[in-house]
Amino acid sequence: MTEDRNVLGGALEPCGTDPLTGFYRDGCCTTGPEDVGSHTVCAVVTGEFLAHQQRVGNDLSTPRPEFHFPGLHPGDRWCVVAARWLQAYQAGVAPPVVLAATHARATEIIPLELLQEHAVDVPADPSSLV
Repeated sequence: MTEDRNVLGGALEPCGTDPLTGFYRDGCCTTGPEDVGSHTVCAVVTGEFLAHQQRVGNDLSTPRPEFHFPGLHPGDRWCVVAARWLQAYQAGVAPPVVLAATHARATEIIPLELLQEHAVDVPADPSSLV
C-alpha cells in the first residue's frame, strides 16, 4: 500500500491509465527525488490548457514515443507539473483538478485554495472540455 497522500489528506488515488500518466508511468501522481518537475497535479486537460502550454513551449499534444508520451487530448487525465498548472492558473486557463488524485506535495507550489477552486469530478462526457 502506498504512503503517498493526496491534498485532502487521504490515500493518493489513481489519476489516469489511458493514457498512462505519472512521472513513473504508474497511473498516479506519485513523486520522488527523481521528479524534479513535481508532476503532482491530476488535471483533466482542456483544449484551452493544451493550447496555452504549447504557446509557452510545453507541447503536451504532440506524441513523443521516445519518452513513452502519447500526446494529450481534451478530457485526458494527466499528472501535470505543479509549476505549469500554476502558470496556467495565472493565465486564466487552469484545467480542472481531481483532488483525490493530486499529490499533497503539489501544495508546496500551489496554494490548496487554488486547487480547490478548480476541483472537479471527471464529467461523463469529456468532450465538453474542448
